[in-house]
Amino acid sequence: MTETLLALLPTWGPWLLATTTFLSCLMLPIPASMLMLAGGALVATGDLALPAAAGGALAGAIAGDQVGFFAGRGAGRFLPRLRGKRARAMARARQKLRRNGNAAVFFSRWLFAPLGPSVNVAAGALGHPHRAFTLAGMAGEVVWVGLYVGIGYAFGANLEAATELASSTLGLLAAFAALVVFGWWLIGAARRRGD
Repeated sequence: MTETLLALLPTWGPWLLATTTFLSCLMLPIPASMLMLAGGALVATGDLALPAAAGGALAGAIAGDQVGFFAGRGAGRFLPRLRGKRARAMARARQKLRRNGNAAVFFSRWLFAPLGPSVNVAAGALGHPHRAFTLAGMAGEVVWVGLYVGIGYAFGANLEAATELASSTLGLLAAFAALVVFGWWLIGAARRRGD
């Protein structure tokens, strides 16, 4: 499937990028990141325009996030009313999403991208404010699209090297983020111990 989509990219460019990023945000196994790398390479060769390629990928991703959010919002209405421990757990989840949700939304767009579609649905189901979700999601999608199209542009002649660089870069960023979160947790634990 990847080869077929890559062959269609020069002809369908922005539309194909929009469709693949949209579908990937709905948990469908579509090679959206690979196509954005290839789209960046086509921008470097002059076969695609940068605003059209990046704009198509960004528009599809944002639309996919919104569909996931509203699917969660609709599903939340059908969930049975919870009582007891489950109600308290849901209240805590809602509170954490409101307090840290924007960071979760932002980082799940690009750094922890496989979690993105689930975060979309959870944010909708838990009643996360739509405007905050949209702003954090858009910011994260700008990073995702910019990173992949940019790496594809920089390594346009060697798509394999671009793919390896993207994987390595995301791995390093994930390790750094885990280190920051762990440090933050240690500082909080030390403060609680001192109280």
